[in-house]
Amino acid sequence: MKILKYLFFLLLIIFIAGAIYFATQDGTYDIKESKRIEAPVSLVFDKVNDYKTWENWGPWKQDDPTMVFNYPEKTSGEGASYSWNGKEADGSMRTTQVIPNQRIEQDITFITPGGEREAKVYWQFENTEKGTELTWGIRGEHTLTDKAYFTLTGYDFEADMRKMYRLGLDNLSQMILDDMKAYTVKVDGITQYSGGFYMYTTTSTTLENVNDKVAELLPQVYRFMEGNNITISGKPLSLYNAKDAATNSAIISAGIPTTSRIVVPEDSAILCGFMPAYTVVKTTLTGDLSNLEEAWSKTEAYLSQNNYTKAEGASVFQVYVKGAEEDLNPATWITELYIPIEVAEPETEQL
Repeated sequence: MKILKYLFFLLLIIFIAGAIYFATQDGTYDIKESKRIEAPVSLVFDKVNDYKTWENWGPWKQDDPTMVFNYPEKTSGEGASYSWNGKEADGSMRTTQVIPNQRIEQDITFITPGGEREAKVYWQFENTEKGTELTWGIRGEHTLTDKAYFTLTGYDFEADMRKMYRLGLDNLSQMILDDMKAYTVKVDGITQYSGGFYMYTTTSTTLENVNDKVAELLPQVYRFMEGNNITISGKPLSLYNAKDAATNSAIISAGIPTTSRIVVPEDSAILCGFMPAYTVVKTTLTGDLSNLEEAWSKTEAYLSQNNYTKAEGASVFQVYVKGAEEDLNPATWITELYIPIEVAEPETEQL
């Protein structure tokens, strides 16, 4: 009996000593990973701010495909939340602070067989010339049980969290980039274009550099019109005055509609033109301007399939209905393409 008594006290002493040892170990942690995402900060922020997107890019479902996500009515902004049920643990998260396009703070709770664990999650967004510098972090304090478990098993909590965060940031970046590349081309068919006066400037360029040249020229036209109090009456446009695939060259004009003819000085680089009303084949590109070549090809194919003929002396043109000024996400941009066509004159009845 004395031996059992001594063994009991020995085990008790070892237990108390172990508890004291683990209790004195620093259990605080602050783990973070960063990644530059080549996208506007507003796009990145909106993805992180809405919990409904997390199911698509979060790395945890790759480890537990059975995980089920539960969403309340409010899933974005301060007070938003969501929860999940998993094979090894359940949990929930709630957003506590939101500074638009700058910072998000969240409380997270893990419900495990060993009890509840709570921590603070934070996101930092920094707008840079090359995109968004995004930092994802978590801070908290390990329980006594966790500290003992990590020590005895050799489990590296920080390394595991860093691996998961890096994977999550990679997934998030890829999802955002894929969303930005989404586009549609719709050939709308025959319609009428009313025409009118427009201020413009002209240059020559290579075919692959057309979009860059238009982006360079349009601000010049805007400044001229604003400086001379000329009314802007429509969306900006560009015209192909000449286009030669063999020499990879084009002569283009970038312009902005106005209400009437404007007389400009003889040496002015900004001129006033007039586009007559046309019957046109119209195509709508929703998405980045890098898809214009495909949109033009489909429009040309439509002309050929329907035996339409381009109007003699008329330039094909495109109107920029929605661009980066309205929305930084290229997937939402809208460009309308127009090819003026010949319309057969109705035959007059012989008397």
